[in-house]
Amino acid sequence: MFCYVYGDYFELYVPGKLQDMLNGEMALGAVTQGLLVGTAVLMAVPSLMILLSLVLPLPVCRWVNVCVGLFYAAIMLLILFNGAWSFYMLFATIEIILTLQAVWLAWHWPKNLQSAT
Repeated sequence: MFCYVYGDYFELYVPGKLQDMLNGEMALGAVTQGLLVGTAVLMAVPSLMILLSLVLPLPVCRWVNVCVGLFYAAIMLLILFNGAWSFYMLFATIEIILTLQAVWLAWHWPKNLQSAT
């Protein structure tokens, strides 16, 4: 999550980025309430996954972690190949590695808690 935040924060230093923001433009087009709500949901999911990983039943938790992890890794791969600046590529690479590690761990969780002890 910190890589997402730092990447977006450092991106504010990219020449022209602040002016685009002042003009109401984002990477996905003109800023609208719907676009900002969608972005907020996208950014809230990693935080929610911490709680969900603790409270969901193990089989559901496994599949939610695998699906969400693969989805976020795919998003970061798209950013990597979209001509991002080097600092953003570094953060994206770290995010992909960490997210795929979470997917791998979820995939290899024991089928039940008793076999984990």
